[in-house]
Amino acid sequence: MVRVLLDALTAADSQRATLLGLLDLSAAFDCVDHSLLLLHLQHSFGLVDTILRWFTFFVTGRTLQISFDSHLSPVKPVLYGVPQGSVLGPPLFVM
Repeated sequence: MVRVLLDALTAADSQRATLLGLLDLSAAFDCVDHSLLLLHLQHSFGLVDTILRWFTFFVTGRTLQISFDSHLSPVKPVLYGVPQGSVLGPPLFVM
């Protein structure tokens, strides 16, 4: 991050244009298909039995409810995505 800022300031001092392209993958974590992920873990990584059941439990069976202005939405199942904020979220997304 410091290097990017230094390069931008150096370019500005030299009166050169600076362009920065960013890619936001935060919503991509919400698009992971549970069944495809579990099949991939089983076939590509050889996970079976207890460890595969643990991953199944980790990514499935979650629900979502939204609270807004003291009103609650109905509880809905989360059918896609990996838990964000967990240590396993990013590696599961990459897998």
